[in-house]
Amino acid sequence: MTPAQPGADSGGIGDPRFFARSGPHPLATIAAAAGATVAGGGERFFAGVAPLQSAGPDEVSFLDNRRYVDALATTRAGAVIVHPDLADRAPEGCFTLVTNDPYLGWARVAALFHPLPPVQPGIHPRAWVAPDAIIDPSAEIGPCACVDAGARIGPRCRLGPHAVIGPGVVLGADCRIGAGVTITHAIVGARVVIHPGARIGQDGFGFATERSGPDGQPRFVPVPQLGRVLIGDDADIGANTTIDRGSAQDTVIGPGSRLDNLVQIGHNVRLGRCCVVVAQAGISGSTELGDFAVVAAQAGLTGHLRIGARARIGAQAGVMADVAEGQDVVGSPAMPARSFFRQVAVLRRLAERRPKEGTS
Repeated sequence: MTPAQPGADSGGIGDPRFFARSGPHPLATIAAAAGATVAGGGERFFAGVAPLQSAGPDEVSFLDNRRYVDALATTRAGAVIVHPDLADRAPEGCFTLVTNDPYLGWARVAALFHPLPPVQPGIHPRAWVAPDAIIDPSAEIGPCACVDAGARIGPRCRLGPHAVIGPGVVLGADCRIGAGVTITHAIVGARVVIHPGARIGQDGFGFATERSGPDGQPRFVPVPQLGRVLIGDDADIGANTTIDRGSAQDTVIGPGSRLDNLVQIGHNVRLGRCCVVVAQAGISGSTELGDFAVVAAQAGLTGHLRIGARARIGAQAGVMADVAEGQDVVGSPAMPARSFFRQVAVLRRLAERRPKEGTS
């Protein structure tokens, strides 16, 4: 193992071996990216971003969680993105970039200093592209990638190494498809990110049961899965996530939705706009999520449910019934959060109650 080179690690953020870097940028440009106003005026150039605890005078940091307000008072950062309520807590000489949403500002400033690597147009000589596939000249097709018959790759798309785009698949503009991804039976919108190892469009888990097969025993008969996967613009699909194609209708991932790593989406599931599904959650077939619904880690949803808009499913919840719009549910079986915690409190009081003297 080759040891790290001196100076290669500067707090673990933005290692140039892995992340592109731009800049330095003037304070005015940084403030505009953050949607912030600069308290005190003045002008300086900054070279990068870093956490409060490790940032230096030429770096920008942020504070969003009040638990770390003490770190703000001692930071060496040259500029800090903060909420108006905390602007006066920054040390002397530190510029404050004041915004009502510091975390959003941080996201945009970090992207300013570390933009995504530009697409390198062209088809790698070790890629395979079917003669009738349509690839925009501005797209990048990586080594050992496969683009099958009739597929269409939009402008400025990037396919990572060993990505497989199946017959007839359509990718909209500016998609980024990670290494080892396979996509079949899918229509993908613009600016969609699919992280390495994801599997999109495989058979759904559908079969009929023949009660008495040739040997007298029941057997399973596959039901043809004849739907597609439709992924809306700006969706983000995590690593090793699987999305089954529909059976008799389409599986739909709504625009702007975010799926974490290791998520399972069953056939005919329909996610609305900007839904969030966190790691290791599973959604069974034909369940529908309304716009902005959230499913937390390791939650399981049975099939044919209706989850209302802005509903929130707690971590490890087992959801077996519909959830109303805006409702929070937790537990297994899942129930409204207030009812669940009321029951927990009652059980705790019963467990802590001491037996009366002289009784057993």
